[in-house]
Amino acid sequence: MKKKAAIFSGVIILLIIVCLALSVYTVEENEYACTIRFSKIINTTDSAGLHFKLPFLDSVKVFPKAIMLYDIKPSEVLTADKQNMTVDSYVLWKIENPRLFFQTLGSLPVAEQRLDALTYNALKNTMGTLAQRDIINEEDGSGRNVIYDKITENVANLAKNYGIEVVDIKVKRFDLPEANEQAVYARMISERKQMAEKYSADGQYEASIIRNNVDKQVNIIISNAKAQAAALIAEGEQEYMKRLAEAYNSPDKQAFYEFILALDALKASLNGSDKTVILGPDSPIAQALLNN
Repeated sequence: MKKKAAIFSGVIILLIIVCLALSVYTVEENEYACTIRFSKIINTTDSAGLHFKLPFLDSVKVFPKAIMLYDIKPSEVLTADKQNMTVDSYVLWKIENPRLFFQTLGSLPVAEQRLDALTYNALKNTMGTLAQRDIINEEDGSGRNVIYDKITENVANLAKNYGIEVVDIKVKRFDLPEANEQAVYARMISERKQMAEKYSADGQYEASIIRNNVDKQVNIIISNAKAQAAALIAEGEQEYMKRLAEAYNSPDKQAFYEFILALDALKASLNGSDKTVILGPDSPIAQALLNN
């Protein structure tokens, strides 16, 4: 009897130990813990530490609190101008309401499948309202942020119904089907050539304006210089005549000046060989030569 009592006591102690072990659980800092009884959540906590539950009846479902990244597989969408584009994107998300999350989705893989569908629909609907050239517009890359924000807002509003907070959605790259790549590259090259030709034409136009202005300024400067030179020459001649008049202010001096001029003229006319000069009897030079 003592042996049976000892065995019975050991079993009871073992059961107590097992019940105690099954009645406690720990929650980490970055976790949500949902206590489930008969497939229903009876308690949710995010407080780190030791917690209690009913053994055998309750189970604990743990979900992460941290932001998670879900890399969506590339998918094709159709733009407003009926062009196919392959979109490679990702979603940053976290569980905001663990009770609602468990009730609607239950697990992370199911949540990722739902996010995949929501994001693809948002991408398809948003891209369907834009032309391809607006999406791949390299002039203003910030315009794509507006697209990302619109997609994020759309998915975030729907994800709230599943206890999910969508932090951000970004498109890693837009790919063109091979059939469209060459056409797009050709269009981009053509646009760049047109821009280059426009810049060249504008430069030539500005250069012609500058040259015309410079030529105009040069002509003005030359004209002003010629006018100033003519004025200076006129002033010099005027001063010369004034001084000449002052130097020869008597009949004898005037006669001497006229004689000097006549000699200069005779000298100029006798330059060379076989020259003949005819002088009148009244010429001062003839009189001087004849000693009259």
